[in-house]
Amino acid sequence: MTASHDLIVLGAGSGGLATAFRAAQHGARVGLLDPAALGGTCVHRGCVPKKALWFAAQWAQAQQMAATVGFALQPGPLDWEHFRQLRQRYIDAIDERYARRLQEAGVQLLRQAGRLVAADTIELGDGSRLQAAQIVIATGARPRTLNLPGFPLGMVSDDMFALQSLPHRAAIVGSGYVATEFAGMLRAFGSEVDLLMRERLLADFDVELTVALQEQMQAQGIRIRRCSAVQAAHRGADGILLDDARAGACGPYDALLWAVGRVPNSEDLGLAAVGVETDEDGHVLTDARQQSSVAGIHAVGDVTGRKALTPVATAAGRRLADRLFGGQPEAPLDYDNIPSVAFSEPPLGMVGLTEATARERHGDAVTVYRRRFTPMQWALAGRQEQSLMKLVCVGSEERVLGIHVLGPGAEEMLQGFAVALTLGLRKRDLDSTVAIHPSSAEELLLMG
Repeated sequence: MTASHDLIVLGAGSGGLATAFRAAQHGARVGLLDPAALGGTCVHRGCVPKKALWFAAQWAQAQQMAATVGFALQPGPLDWEHFRQLRQRYIDAIDERYARRLQEAGVQLLRQAGRLVAADTIELGDGSRLQAAQIVIATGARPRTLNLPGFPLGMVSDDMFALQSLPHRAAIVGSGYVATEFAGMLRAFGSEVDLLMRERLLADFDVELTVALQEQMQAQGIRIRRCSAVQAAHRGADGILLDDARAGACGPYDALLWAVGRVPNSEDLGLAAVGVETDEDGHVLTDARQQSSVAGIHAVGDVTGRKALTPVATAAGRRLADRLFGGQPEAPLDYDNIPSVAFSEPPLGMVGLTEATARERHGDAVTVYRRRFTPMQWALAGRQEQSLMKLVCVGSEERVLGIHVLGPGAEEMLQGFAVALTLGLRKRDLDSTVAIHPSSAEELLLMG
């Protein structure tokens, strides 16, 4: 068999699309395989529909604040079906743009799944085969399911976007992005929410800020049960009941969300047959250059178990294509300074190191600055909650290693500060910069 492509990409999510587009820009003959909709989890079951729902939750809260400060309006409920249609229209447009761009770029899109039958050969669902010297696995991940009695009574994150009405009483099991974000959104719409978690919120974020977020969530009326160990769910006369080994019986609930992690889509790819190594959860093992254990086979995105964020998958795919086809053999991806935001209420963002990690690496050379304040829009509406900002610095020059923000606008302001941190930001650079007033972002410049 002669090579039919220079590159074959398995999966048309964020990482796969980014790899295919960049390789095609460099002149590579690219085949892209995916039987599902273009854009993968991010566009259809993750970032995009989640952010749309988060905006709706923000508007629900804005109604309340507007009435508080004097607007003559009566806050009303969300028309879930109308909103769902608007959101789907937006998502459909993204899918159509991807299809058009792939055609314009000359990428061959095959709406089929594929599996490896050799290090350079993919067998498609219809039995035909494609061959390329370079293959990229970008098949993503899906919500984890548990072998617990009554698990099917609950939803996973994918199901949340099919809701047609607001559940009055909701239970969420988990403590990561999905659990934290949906707890805040459902509460903003008016649901009674119980969040059941084993340890603490958002384990990858700075503990001081996650504690502050938990306090604000509880102040909003979200009931948080720590050290939870749910063993079963069953339907009672008035709703879903949970059996918790530590907290006892919980419920009843109208809706249950299992937010217990994700698993890679790797089991049907023929990896073992060609020698591609995976970890015990099925993630494809790669080095810092996205290379698997088999020459010519690479992997990007959630299937690798690295930071499960759309921009990380996109950046990894582009750097990989630059190295393979763009004449840039040293194009790296820096995994240390990746900004991230949890769209909680309020949002929590970070870039760089947490205080705990910084102290593990640099000990007493670490200096921490923090600022608590009530954002102006909250103060005007009579709210007393506070934003929390934190700088983690090291050495006599106080180079900034970490920036952490909890509060309104965190998701927007942190991007620019992430650029500065990547370029070697020092505390004195912030001190010498003229602030924008009045703003929340200026508080990052004014820490003494």
